[in-house]
Amino acid sequence: MPRSRKRRPSPDRGDDSLDRLIAGWKRTETRRGGEWTVQPISAPQAQKEYICPGCGRTVGIGVAHVVVWRADGVLGDAADLAARRHWHTHCWRIA
Repeated sequence: MPRSRKRRPSPDRGDDSLDRLIAGWKRTETRRGGEWTVQPISAPQAQKEYICPGCGRTVGIGVAHVVVWRADGVLGDAADLAARRHWHTHCWRIA
């Protein structure tokens, strides 16, 4: 029986978290005079803690939330993605 080979990430591929962020289900919303890209993060996907810019409290590990970034920024997509923020879903709805 042949051994199975696990695929290893290529070191020249770069950060695949950006690819995962772009590839997921997302939507565009208009708020506060601008266009925003909003991507939901499920509880199993929430692997790190973040500070919600809406309430200033921690978005904990395992807590479903949204990631938000500008969709109409003048500095380009890379700068907009670098400035993305993790919000509690409720805080983003009332912002």
